[in-house]
Amino acid sequence: MLFTYQALDETGKPLEGTITAVSETVAVATLQRRGLTVTSISGKEEEGVQGLLKHRITLFGGVSGKDVVLLSRQIATLFEAQVSALRVFQLLAEQTTKPTLNEILVQIADDLQAGDSLSKALSKHPKVFSDFYINMVRSGEESGKLDQTFLFLADYLDRSFALTSKVRNSLIYPAFVLLTFVVVLVLMLTIVIPRISSIITESGADIPIYTQFVIGLSTFMVDYGIFILIFLIVGGFFFARWGSTPAGRVAIDRAKISFPLIGDLYRKLYLSRISDNMHVMLSSGIAAVRALEITSSVVDNQVYEDILSESVEAVKAGSTMSAALGAHPRELPAILIQMMKIGEETGELSTILDRLARFYQREVNTTVDTLVTLIEPALIVLLGLGVGFLLASILVPIYNIAGSI
Repeated sequence: MLFTYQALDETGKPLEGTITAVSETVAVATLQRRGLTVTSISGKEEEGVQGLLKHRITLFGGVSGKDVVLLSRQIATLFEAQVSALRVFQLLAEQTTKPTLNEILVQIADDLQAGDSLSKALSKHPKVFSDFYINMVRSGEESGKLDQTFLFLADYLDRSFALTSKVRNSLIYPAFVLLTFVVVLVLMLTIVIPRISSIITESGADIPIYTQFVIGLSTFMVDYGIFILIFLIVGGFFFARWGSTPAGRVAIDRAKISFPLIGDLYRKLYLSRISDNMHVMLSSGIAAVRALEITSSVVDNQVYEDILSESVEAVKAGSTMSAALGAHPRELPAILIQMMKIGEETGELSTILDRLARFYQREVNTTVDTLVTLIEPALIVLLGLGVGFLLASILVPIYNIAGSI
């Protein structure tokens, strides 16, 4: 609800204004945390807020990152309009046509009506709202700036979603070309070449060595193809099991940042994510240790997660953040550490991290564009050479046989 209050500040100066809270008790408690002595307070339900929902959430299935971005923007819009938290989630639940999201919003509204704080209500849905999200909302509750907090969250999630989507989408086309190449290769080796190779072998003509290699490979695929398929399925299953273990996650995530070209892209993506997370949380008043802990849980790479976890212990022991992170020069570049050190010395660490995040975002965009420019034509040429070699291996002997007749 929206409450109108009259209060006295610490100097005894009378003040009046409005505040949004789930109940009068919560409103009074929030004002008291700001150092105010409440003399009177009254509340009323907001009206005319339906028009503020400019976009309906109409996606289906599970709750995606895009859903959370749009949801955060809608929440920020309604908070700016002085709509109570309870009414915000009731309205959003009415507007969404996505069953899963509707159920979550209804549960949050019920929890708010029961007296829970917004951060506590959101924390009951960890699959949708991360630790980072919850702590940001908690910080907004304590500062009384929930509308600004949700705008921060929406902007951050939008940047993160756009960056991750660009990296993922840039790899779709190369993956499609490689898959096409493999499918064409298998079809030719198992269907086309066996039918033609019988003509070549029965002719009694000399067979070039490259044609013998292709025919031998085709025979192997036909005779043992089912065993190869079973091996790949079983191997994929055990690889997935191994990848879910701590050692497997570290090995896979280490490989991600070690591959030529692709590794550089992943490193910049994770550095951008770390810098952006830290900037948003520090600028919202969250302590450095807690910011490191939360960032380690959302960075989505076991190598960097371990580094940040180690840094938490070092900072607790009295080390600076730059010194703690600087102990890992292989994963964290010197420029990042030096910039953070300058930020700590000048008291502008949040600003420095913002600049670093934007720098690495530009680097990711540039690297993605460069990779796409290089990989696409290279894969097309590879596909053409592969298919051309197979065709030449079969057609050249056939032309030789036809010429000798």
